[in-house]
Amino acid sequence: MKKTLIIILSILFIMDLQLVQAHQFNNIVEQQLGTDHMSVSIRDVDTGNLLYMKNGDTLMKPASTLKLLTAASALHVLGENYRWITEVYIDGQVKNNELKGNLYVKGSGDPTFQKKHFYEIADLLKILGIFSISGDIYGDDSRFYGSQLPPGAKKEDESYYYAARISALTMSPDMDFDAGTIIVHVKPSSVGKEPIIETEPNKSGMELINQAKTVSSNEKNTIEINRVHDTNQVIITGNIPMDETFKDWVTLNDPTINTLHALKMALEEEGISFHHPVIDRKEVPKDAILFYVKHSLPLKSIILPFLKLSNNSIADILVKTMGYEVYQNGTMEDGLKVIEDFGEELGLQMEQWLLEDGSGLSHHNRTTANELTQLLVNVKNEPYFHSFYNGLPIGGVKERNIGGSLRNRYNESHLQYRVIAKTGHISGVYTLAGYVKGNSGLWYAFAVMTQNQSVVKTKAIDRVVEGIIEHF
Repeated sequence: MKKTLIIILSILFIMDLQLVQAHQFNNIVEQQLGTDHMSVSIRDVDTGNLLYMKNGDTLMKPASTLKLLTAASALHVLGENYRWITEVYIDGQVKNNELKGNLYVKGSGDPTFQKKHFYEIADLLKILGIFSISGDIYGDDSRFYGSQLPPGAKKEDESYYYAARISALTMSPDMDFDAGTIIVHVKPSSVGKEPIIETEPNKSGMELINQAKTVSSNEKNTIEINRVHDTNQVIITGNIPMDETFKDWVTLNDPTINTLHALKMALEEEGISFHHPVIDRKEVPKDAILFYVKHSLPLKSIILPFLKLSNNSIADILVKTMGYEVYQNGTMEDGLKVIEDFGEELGLQMEQWLLEDGSGLSHHNRTTANELTQLLVNVKNEPYFHSFYNGLPIGGVKERNIGGSLRNRYNESHLQYRVIAKTGHISGVYTLAGYVKGNSGLWYAFAVMTQNQSVVKTKAIDRVVEGIIEHF
């Protein structure tokens, strides 16, 4: 009897303690986020049980936390070892080291096509005895259909890397695989003079208009780089101090055509000449000869920059690729249908997901915090989970390729390595969803979502997540 009483009292004590902890955590949520235009969900990772929610079934804008669903869908549908292929063909005849024909580049959406591969193409052409091309350069981007511009991208967004246009034939200037962009570098010359402008991989058919000025080292850096809407014109304005440099990513007006221009310039650097070629779109003729095939890194490797650095162009490439592989239509609409089908198969309530893109850029996307945590729980049992989890940013880890977008958050020693999650932000929207290790030693799936905000909510969200650690 006495033993039974002790057990009952112990259970009541634990229940009271849990109620107190839940109350304290709820106070943190309301103090930091209020009660409107916000949503919080926490689940036990192992059981999937919902442990806490505030507006958990309210439809919210997910911003880049939507990439969690896109990544899981792609890993499931395409497979961890999926690779994009870029092919280069020639037609015509070679006489006296000249190709009397055309060069064709056929893309499938490879975001890892880079300048070093242009040089490989040059080497192979020379091995074939081709040092001059009298014909034209064509790009076959027929794998993808529909608008190149991401859904939800506004006119004022177009110049910036996060709104890069998507094509089946594209290129990246860096190892983050920011497809559909070039990098513009601004370096000082002498005071009062125009600065030096350099580009990676090269000008790529872009027109650089240098309206900037070099100023003394005690003046402010005011450089701005913008592409004029619907053109190849890139205007550089402002002042660059003598002891500083500046760089920024600028989107390509037409990734297919600009990639062909970049290839032409690289081939010319390597000693291959052209006779004023037409640069345009055209499908590869059946009688063309394939001489170069480039395979991308496997998807499981590309998931890292995609999730850790929140790469929007990779997101939309993944969506169109899934549309092509499943429905033979590389459109945003068909790709999103694939994602919806996958979500249902995974056990999500897809009527609570409204999708316009795969990146979260659009303000028309919607889901709930409870659905995000359900996704995080359900995906744990999938064979590709390691690749999914490995791609998430890790809080407080300074290394960019590990900490990603969380490398400057959760830096205190007691918080490091305890928050593994995807960040999200678009205008007025701040979100975070992933996994967190509580002081209980257990891991939880969580989602914190805010929208219609007039001030930055990053620190408030971090305090809520710290509250999860403290009270769970």
